[in-house]
Amino acid sequence: MPKDRSPTRIQKKNRAAILEAALNVFSANGFRGATVDQIASEAGLSKPNLLYYFPSKVDMHNALLAQLMDTWLDPLREMDEDGEPLAEIMAYVRRKLQMSRDFPRESRLFANEIVQGAPRIHDALNHDLKTLVDEKTKLLERWMADGKIARVHPYHLLFSVWSLTQHYADFDVQVRAILGDEDPFDGADPFLETLYLRLLTP
Repeated sequence: MPKDRSPTRIQKKNRAAILEAALNVFSANGFRGATVDQIASEAGLSKPNLLYYFPSKVDMHNALLAQLMDTWLDPLREMDEDGEPLAEIMAYVRRKLQMSRDFPRESRLFANEIVQGAPRIHDALNHDLKTLVDEKTKLLERWMADGKIARVHPYHLLFSVWSLTQHYADFDVQVRAILGDEDPFDGADPFLETLYLRLLTP
């Protein structure tokens, strides 16, 4: 879309519709399996109209990932060094679990990108994500040294939180096939609380 003037209301609406459609298609099919035609059809726009806003599927994918990285980092950013350590960690676990409930498509989009080697967000992983994780692991290590939480490997602690919460979004079909009508999040919250409190209580 031309950048020499502010977008109109219709242009903003169409851009939002395209990104919403792209999120549906990419999260279901991955980057390689998605096509511009699929996204245009999902958005209810003609292909030429879509390409006016985003010249390629790479541009749409990059726009989604740029939005997603900040969303993905926010729950960890909120871990407060001045808070009570166990409470702060449990709040982080709950925020990550809530993200899997609220943003399953975004979680699958991120997972698909990682599985493919993260070619479009490699720099963000090496800089934004790593910097934040390094900062928070130092905080975890300080809490361990002060005897406020049990000593465990801080990086693997965070990895476990990611895997045990994002699983409910990334493997939603598998989880629901096993649990049937039971809402998986009803049981996930108390299970994770028990798990991490037993692991981390000094």
